[in-house]
Amino acid sequence: MVTVLAFDVNETLLDLSPLDAIVGGAETRRRWFSQMLQIAFVGGLTGSYVDFPTAQRAALEMLRLDCADEVAAGMRRLPLHPDVAPALARLRGFTLVALTNSPLSVVTEQLEFNGVASRFDAILSADTVRALKPRAEAYQHVGATLGVPLSEVRLVAAHGWDIAGALAAGCHGAFVRRSGQALIPVGAQPDIVVDDLVELADAL
Repeated sequence: MVTVLAFDVNETLLDLSPLDAIVGGAETRRRWFSQMLQIAFVGGLTGSYVDFPTAQRAALEMLRLDCADEVAAGMRRLPLHPDVAPALARLRGFTLVALTNSPLSVVTEQLEFNGVASRFDAILSADTVRALKPRAEAYQHVGATLGVPLSEVRLVAAHGWDIAGALAAGCHGAFVRRSGQALIPVGAQPDIVVDDLVELADAL
């Protein structure tokens, strides 16, 4: 039985569109975020850990964007998607966890800025174990922190790669179809797919 809902933060809970004005548009922001993930993932695959802030700056450099400080500040002030707060209020019967690749100080500030940090029973960063999602160690960090098996954990995320990692680690998954996001159509699939978190609350 699932007792824990672990929420991805960037794009799943937080709307990244305010960064568009900093980097020069939505398409550039999407390219930057994708490049950042690639840099972080390559680090994980090659055994050379790259934290998210370093990957963010490197991706901006690759795109020849001179706005690293502005993006870093903007990341800490991103707004919630409008469905997040009402959904969290309805999901209090579960143990709620935030699980991100961002450093713990960043995600804590993000959630406090939006007034929802207290809604979570734990705020966790994969950076703590130096193994970013979708590495299994990131999801195992949830189980180890809470003292529960991963079979009791459901990852809620808007990224197909995150869902794939969670399922491979032994978690359940719930995919949120945020704009521009899709599941990876090969491999294990989550048993819940929703358009937003209110629909997730209805499903649970």
